Amino acid sequence: MKKYITLLLVILSLSCNKETEITITKVSGSPEYVNAKLSLEDPIISEDGYEFSFNVDQYELGLQTLNDFEYSLANSAKGQHIHFIVNNDPYSAHYNEKFSKKLEGDSNVILAFLSRSYHESVKNKNAFILTQLGEQKIDLNNEFLFYSRPKGTYKGADTEKLLLDFYLINTEISADGNKVRATIQDKEFIIDEWAPYYIEGLAKGDVKIKLELIDSSGNLIDTPFNPSERKVTLE
Repeated sequence: MKKYITLLLVILSLSCNKETEITITKVSGSPEYVNAKLSLEDPIISEDGYEFSFNVDQYELGLQTLNDFEYSLANSAKGQHIHFIVNNDPYSAHYNEKFSKKLEGDSNVILAFLSRSYHESVKNKNAFILTQLGEQKIDLNNEFLFYSRPKGTYKGADTEKLLLDFYLINTEISADGNKVRATIQDKEFIIDEWAPYYIEGLAKGDVKIKLELIDSSGNLIDTPFNPSERKVTLE
């Protein structure tokens, strides 16, 4: 009997110590919101920085997103919202069309796009705004890759599947063209379809993620905010 108990303990120990393979899988089943539209009135300078006033059509902020798939993604109890990104820094989430924001420096490139309640971006040509404020300007006709998710700290069941999502401007990715290279910890993935993805198989602790917009030959494209690097934490 002791022999079998010892063998069982060894098997359990090996199973616990075995590293899980990191994988990414395309997420399908989200409503597309093809008619959703986001527009922005001219920002107003105030004591609190800038006052932003967006207009949202064919999309409801604060609503929980309905979907046709079983998912276990981190979800905002406040519902659908706007992801607001300045110079490709981590986004802030806004659940109302009007809000104030302090901006630092003389050059601020702003990307805002509609987000589902589980933080997946709406990827249609009218669902985003790209603009800039400040004295120093860059060419907004550049090809851009903006990082969105994952972000922050994940706990409990939310650590099992993380949403990998990014936003492309003035570029497309394909098997024969530009691509996104995602390095998660030390594992590299080449992405040739603009879509959301599950990340699975991550161990608890800090996770490093790098996103790069590359050309068809695998070379990094020389454009602002490329590459993007983040660290998230799984508890």
